[in-house]
Amino acid sequence: MAQDIRKMMRDNEPTKTKLSEGHEARFADKLKANFPQKNKKPTFFWLKIAAAIVAFAAIGYVGYQNFKGETAIDPEFANVEEALDNQEPAITLGDLSPDLKKVEEFYLAGIEVQLASLPSNGDNKELIDGYLKRLEQLNKEYQQLNKELNEVGPTEATITALVDNLKLRLELLFKLKNKLKELKQLENEQFTEMDA
Repeated sequence: MAQDIRKMMRDNEPTKTKLSEGHEARFADKLKANFPQKNKKPTFFWLKIAAAIVAFAAIGYVGYQNFKGETAIDPEFANVEEALDNQEPAITLGDLSPDLKKVEEFYLAGIEVQLASLPSNGDNKELIDGYLKRLEQLNKEYQQLNKELNEVGPTEATITALVDNLKLRLELLFKLKNKLKELKQLENEQFTEMDA
C-alpha cells in the first residue's frame, strides 16, 4: 500500500471552498463584541528619545573611561603587582583535586557568610575583636601552609592541616556567634529583671 507522496501532491488539485456571504463581517463583529479594544495610553515618544540619549551617553562615558590610553596606577599597588609578577604560579588546595576544591570553597564561603553576619556594637566589640585576632592568626597559618604546599609539594600532612585550618576558622566563628547569642540572652534577662 505504499504510495509516492510526491506523485500524490503533484496530482492533487486543491479544492476551493467559498465562505458564505458576509461571513468575514460577522466574524469581525463577534471579535469586537468579545474582545473590545482597550483605550491605548498615549505613547511617551519624547520620553523614549530622552531615555535612549541618556543610555547612549552612559555607554559612551563608560567606553571612554575603559578605553582611554592613560591609566593611573597607584604606587602602593604597583609594588604588589610587581611582587605578584615575580612569583611563580601558586598551587592552592583547590588545584590538587576537584574534591579538595569543593571542600575549600565550602569552608571559605561559610567563613565569609559568618563574618558578614556578625552583629557589631559597642557592647560586644571586645569579644569580636578577640575572635578576629585569632582568625587572623589562623589565616596567617593557612598562608604559611599554602607556602609550604608550594615549596615542598602536596603531602597528606599539609593537605590535612589546610583543611583543619579552614574547619577551625569556621568553628571559631560559630562559637563567636553562640557567645554573642548568649550575651544577648543574658542582657535580655537582666533587662527583664530590672523591669520587674
